[in-house]
Amino acid sequence: MNILWAVVVLGVMGVLFGILLTWTAKVFAIESNPTRDAVREALPGANCGGCGYPGCDGCADAIASGKAPVAACPVGGSEVAKKIAAIMGVEAGESVKKVARVVCQGGTDNCKARFEYNGIRDCVAASTLSDGYKTCKFACMGLGTCEKVCPFGAIHMDESRHIAVVDEEKCQSCGKCVAACPKHVLELRPAAQKVDVACHNPGIGKAVSANCQTGCIGCQRCVKACKFEAIEMVNGLPKIDYSKCRECMMCAEACPTEAMQALFDERQVAVINRNICIGCGMCKRTCQFNAISGELKQKHFVTDACTGCGQCAEKCPMNKKGEKCIVIKTRNRPRDPQAAVEAPKPAAKPVAPAAPAAAKPVEKKTEGV
Repeated sequence: MNILWAVVVLGVMGVLFGILLTWTAKVFAIESNPTRDAVREALPGANCGGCGYPGCDGCADAIASGKAPVAACPVGGSEVAKKIAAIMGVEAGESVKKVARVVCQGGTDNCKARFEYNGIRDCVAASTLSDGYKTCKFACMGLGTCEKVCPFGAIHMDESRHIAVVDEEKCQSCGKCVAACPKHVLELRPAAQKVDVACHNPGIGKAVSANCQTGCIGCQRCVKACKFEAIEMVNGLPKIDYSKCRECMMCAEACPTEAMQALFDERQVAVINRNICIGCGMCKRTCQFNAISGELKQKHFVTDACTGCGQCAEKCPMNKKGEKCIVIKTRNRPRDPQAAVEAPKPAAKPVAPAAPAAAKPVEKKTEGV
């Protein structure tokens, strides 16, 4: 009999709790938002937090409510931004894919160790000990803190040089490594950009070179070499305005310490199709590197001084068939650094000698008799 009463009591309690839960679910129910659900479906689901929100659910809520742009997800890139823009009924706009890059070349081959570090394999812990074990206090510690926080396996440590290496193919620009690095040697930069400043030590001259062979010494040769005003010095370091940079790579060519890095293997060069060149001279007048030769109304040709900036191709007029005689291609051999890089200044017009002033007639006076 006691067992029967226990079953009855438990059954009644189950019914009461069921009614209570049903009522609670209806009272506290969150209305479904079809837009938010569609945005969440479009997101990649990495839950990396690179957008600044707690996972993809938080990002979807922010986008659907208008608190975040349609391109808020750094992992999804432009394709995901376009899908979300279509859902939200707005323009996606142009988005530039970025990747994490190591703004330092201070491996132990360039930046020596001041003492042997045998502590915790963590950059944050090591940096608290006398600003790190390397001679440059701004150098990458190479102990793997960024590698541990990367959810995509895009960073590994070069154990021989003790410096971080980024696999740009795997990098999803979530920014977790950038936030975790105590030395701030990681930055998100445009993936397509072929020129980079690989140093963030604000010192000048011997204060840098004494500690690292490849550090920026603030000589400003890169600024002077740039013909497009794309580089300025900020806090002792060159800063590239990528909207102006034409990837001529003259800044990296001029850098005495190789702190300015460039993908020279991908450097370009102008090629003139002499079969359709009419010798208008527009390319020659445009070139800032004295890299095009040829007289007016004669076939022009490109010299070894070409840096591949592409200005000549842009200015080259089309013929009646819609063709341009200049195309930009990847170089098949390195540019000659000894080639001319300065456009010749126009010769000053000769000044005609001033005509001598006409002599005034002398009046003869007649004396009276």
